[in-house]
Amino acid sequence: MGQTVAQLSVFEGEDQTEARSPWQAPFGAVQAADGLSDAVLRAFLEAVQEQLQGRGIRQLTLRPPAFAYQPRASAQLTHLLTQLGYRVELAEINMHLPLTRSYRAGLHPSERRRLLKCERHGLRFEQEPPLLLPLAYEFLRRCREEKGQILSMPLERLQELFQKFPRNHFLFSVRDAQGEWAALTVAIQVSPDVLYNFYPASPVAYNSLSPVVLLNAGLHAFGQASGMRLLDLGTSTLPTGLNQSLLQFKRHLGGVASLKLSFTKAL
Repeated sequence: MGQTVAQLSVFEGEDQTEARSPWQAPFGAVQAADGLSDAVLRAFLEAVQEQLQGRGIRQLTLRPPAFAYQPRASAQLTHLLTQLGYRVELAEINMHLPLTRSYRAGLHPSERRRLLKCERHGLRFEQEPPLLLPLAYEFLRRCREEKGQILSMPLERLQELFQKFPRNHFLFSVRDAQGEWAALTVAIQVSPDVLYNFYPASPVAYNSLSPVVLLNAGLHAFGQASGMRLLDLGTSTLPTGLNQSLLQFKRHLGGVASLKLSFTKAL
């Protein structure tokens, strides 16, 4: 009986001549079984290219996860894509927190003080029910708007993901002493051992308390309790370039850097 050893989800663009993997997600490319040989993986990639060329696709873009997820598999895929003529379209710094160590131990002294300040002011971390998604989405939208940013997907799409994959999508918050939201995030369990902090946000009015430090403390504890290996904090790339202050903040949280590459090829 046949067994799937590799797969790749590809989405066509509106003009049906370009394709990307993934579509709205921040990453997603070839998923392959452990120990798959270079020859088999290369044959798979070549077959994908032929299929797409047959459908009129003239350009393919792949956005694999950061090397920290699976260093050996990432190195193998990078090597093969380079051999097949793909070029690096974007190289980013991705940050993650190892869940094998204490959260507080990795904090910069300044962030440790902010965490203690949150605790002194009665802020608390909570997991919220999905039924609050419409209110949470509006909160996230307002926070992003304050920084001149937008959310990458509509509320309806986010609700659909929670409905289809309820065990993989979570809504977490930090509430102040009055019970109001001081920070929110949507977190995604992208694999059995990785939790991704997808949509963190906090209003400017709470900057003096830095509730996102407490938010990440809660995510770290949740990931550890769930037997996960790392908490992905994502990249710090904006349409205008690298957000240095955000990258520095993630470093102060104890974040560890790894490479995240995006590839493209004219077919």
